[in-house]
Amino acid sequence: MTSSSIDQDIDTARRQPAVRDILIPPCPELLLRLKEAVAQSEPDLGVIEQVASADVAMAAALMRAANSPLHGLAQPVRTVGLALTVLGVRPAVQLLTGFLVANALPVRSALLDHFWESSQRRAIACEHIGRQLYSLDPGLGYSFGLFCHVGLPVMMKAVRGYAGTMTEALARKDRTFTKTENVNHRTDHAVVGAIVARTWHLPPEVAQAIWLHHDFACLGDDRFDDTVRHLVAMGLLAEYLVGHHELLQPSREWLQHGQACLEHLHISEDELNHWIDELHPAFEAVHL
Repeated sequence: MTSSSIDQDIDTARRQPAVRDILIPPCPELLLRLKEAVAQSEPDLGVIEQVASADVAMAAALMRAANSPLHGLAQPVRTVGLALTVLGVRPAVQLLTGFLVANALPVRSALLDHFWESSQRRAIACEHIGRQLYSLDPGLGYSFGLFCHVGLPVMMKAVRGYAGTMTEALARKDRTFTKTENVNHRTDHAVVGAIVARTWHLPPEVAQAIWLHHDFACLGDDRFDDTVRHLVAMGLLAEYLVGHHELLQPSREWLQHGQACLEHLHISEDELNHWIDELHPAFEAVHL
């Protein structure tokens, strides 16, 4: 299987009976407008401000971020325009993206408590790691981190009995999380997440990495695009960093594959531990 064949597999999976009945919500109109505004050589600040102002809660989230201790302002920000200036275009767009995605795919389950806050932190971590890898677009890292587990809330809402499957999958030691999903539902959140990424026109590397994000054998397989493999490795490092911040025990995947991911990205454990402190203020500032 190669990166291009994953695209074909995603399309094939979408037509399978087990997946066909899963409702994939459309990409929010405001998110499409936001993506168009930043796709230009010079981002359209007017459109970004319009998008931010279209929802009172979203505008409030933007101003709250600008007023966080991270920026140390003498006077509080009281307008969306000033908040954009304080935050900068890229961080503001990332915050707006996270807000829009979370509202398009709401989570109503204790099993996914704080799901979008953790996703935002994972995105921040992936972007940070991407900046250390000078050849990787950090924007790809952010998108992958945010959407990596997007299949979970989609399946929780659309698939009967999925909450029970998730509880079982988290408890079982004899097989992987996705194996339990497939036994019970003939598909899994990596497949569904990749379909969401394709439906929402995310970069193909992001969709491919979501498809592979529990398949760490891909790290040593040069049939896959380097960027896709880097994203998969970054995802597990980001999970570790976010879990450490949220006082969680290292996952079974980290214990099994963490060292391989560090080696793949040529990152030392000392560097990883340094990022725990470096990312703490940004993680603390996440509130959706």
